[in-house]
This record gives sequence, C-alpha cells and structure tokens, in this order.
Amino acid sequence: MKKLILTTAALALMGTFAAAQDVVRMGTEGAYPPYNFINDAGAVDGFEIELGNELCARAGLTCEWVVNDWDSIIPNLVSGNYDTIIAGMSITDERDEVIDFTQNYLQPQPSAYVGLTDDAALIEGTVAAQVSTIHAGAVAASGATLLEFSTPDETIAAVRGGEADAVFADKDYLVPLVEASGGELTFIGEDVMLGGGVGMGVRESDTALKDTMNAAITSMKEDGSLNALIVKWFGEEAPLF
Repeated sequence: MKKLILTTAALALMGTFAAAQDVVRMGTEGAYPPYNFINDAGAVDGFEIELGNELCARAGLTCEWVVNDWDSIIPNLVSGNYDTIIAGMSITDERDEVIDFTQNYLQPQPSAYVGLTDDAALIEGTVAAQVSTIHAGAVAASGATLLEFSTPDETIAAVRGGEADAVFADKDYLVPLVEASGGELTFIGEDVMLGGGVGMGVRESDTALKDTMNAAITSMKEDGSLNALIVKWFGEEAPLF
C-alpha cells in the first residue's frame, strides 16, 4: 500500500510538470562510453541516453539531446542552453553549490588507474585526468602531478605518448580500452571509490523539473527497470539499487 501511494504521488508530480513544459533539453557529453557516446550512425547513445529517454517517457515529456563539451557543461546549463545534465556527473558538494541534483541513478562506481606498466609511479609521477572531474580533484589531493585534458580520449593519449605515467578515470570507461589495447595498457593498483553516485543536474530554480525527474527515477527503482538497465550497460557485478 505504501508503494502504491508513493507511485500515485510520483505520477501526479510528473503530470504537473508535463503540463507546464513538454520538451526537455538533455545535455550530455557524448564522449564517455558506456555512460554516453556517439554511435556509428552519428547519434547519441549509451546508458544515460536510454535512461533519459525512459525518464521522459514516464513523465510524458519529449527529450531533445544536446551534446556539449564537458569543461563547459555546467556553465551552459546555468545559462539555459539545455535543461538538464545527464553525463556521468558525480554528485559532489562543490557542484551542488552551483546547480542542483536529482537523486542518484547510479551508485558510486569504482575508479581506477591505468598505465603502460602495472608498477607505474602514481604519487610520485604524473597522472592524467579529465578536467573538472572528481578524478582530477583526487589526483591533485594525492600529491601527484596532475595533467588535465578536456576530453577522456586525450587522457589516454597522454599515457600512450609518455606525457603521463597513468590515467585516473571511471573503471567502466577504462575496461574496454584496456581490453582492446592488446596488452599495451594495464590497470595499476586497487580500485578507488569516489563520490556519492551519479545524478542528473538541473538549475537550482527548476524545482518542478527536479521533482518530476526524481519521481520518474523512483518509479524505475521500484519496478526494477533501472537495475535491469544498469546490468545491460555495466554488467552483472555493477552496484544495484
């Protein structure tokens, strides 16, 4: 009975927002598989694209996807170029001072170091990370020399080119690159857990949109469809709700 009441309230919230705004512009990076990427047909694809489309469908909204570089993704949300960020963005106190977040739709995922050898220097060496990420912040706090890049591809290129001893990023992003490298790339050390999970970013003034998306996320958690989507894109061992 309690779940039924919650679900009814959630649907009411979705309907209230849908009446006010039928189209939601979803900002994503399109460069961080399996979270989000551009597929061979030139369209946005990945876990968050499938998730976002389902959230909009449940809320009676139409999603329009907008691809934006990571390093300006928060400023362009604030300035109104799109209505949400759904781009593998971890919920942090620092970001929460500028934008607001929905509840998490992914549990905290493991991060990892990758280099050309499994004994590459980490604390004493140079570590590449994507700019404005929790990984860059963690590298800077570790005492290692931080080398920041605008895109995740550039961080890998820095390791291959000898500019960095290692790259630090989400393990889900790194695994297929290591597997496809033919032994060139290897994991270094143990996995690292960072952040409070991944959520959807919205402007602080967009409380109705936040409530609507929270209701849709809750409904997916309750019926198991969110867990099914996580397993599809991240595998059987991914942390579930």
